[in-house]
Amino acid sequence: METGLWRQFDRIVVFDTETTGIEFGQDEIIELGAAAFSPAGETGSMDLLIRLTPGRTLPPFITQLTGITPEQLEREGVEKTDACTAFCDLLGEGERTLLAAYNAQFDLNFLYHFLRPFGQVGILRAPRFLDVLTVYRDRRDYPHKLSDAIAAYGLEDQAVNSHRAVDDARAAAFLLDAMAAERDDLDRYIDLFGYSPKYGVSGRRIGSVTYRPQSYQRLHPLYEVTETV
Repeated sequence: METGLWRQFDRIVVFDTETTGIEFGQDEIIELGAAAFSPAGETGSMDLLIRLTPGRTLPPFITQLTGITPEQLEREGVEKTDACTAFCDLLGEGERTLLAAYNAQFDLNFLYHFLRPFGQVGILRAPRFLDVLTVYRDRRDYPHKLSDAIAAYGLEDQAVNSHRAVDDARAAAFLLDAMAAERDDLDRYIDLFGYSPKYGVSGRRIGSVTYRPQSYQRLHPLYEVTETV
């Protein structure tokens, strides 16, 4: 990954979740994937299916979206505590780590609630955060799905948007690389998340993050918008 971010960070970890729904306080992570990068390239990854809490069921529309079946979760899934340990091991405790995701607000809310029962929320205090979606909204017009971004940058042969966690994490990493090659101002988006002025911030605000309304008109980069809410 060729970017000036390496002046500030030793590691970039890009992650993604697949979940049973969109309510982080009620729904559950069923797949957690991540890929870690150094300036030399990818250094490690994880991709784990996670068993549901006993008594919970997988909604059929999630199976349609992801291809993950209840039988697959039961057969291949790991316990939540094992997935928590694997993620914490991959993320590490270094202070020069950047944690990135496409629509990071969504994934970080789910990740926080996933780690909390195991007393591991503290692992999220050291890294800085980067929302790949916020950067992409400043670069291209609507629509802004990950698949749209992959197509816009001609990454179809490299990045697979499969609605499977590690594939989408790697796709977001390829996208970061492409956007850095286009204009490497990615450092200006660290801990800066855009949100729809119409719908507001989704989920719980993250204390270390600055939130700014992000217009689809793209008149100025978000980091030049002075209004904060």
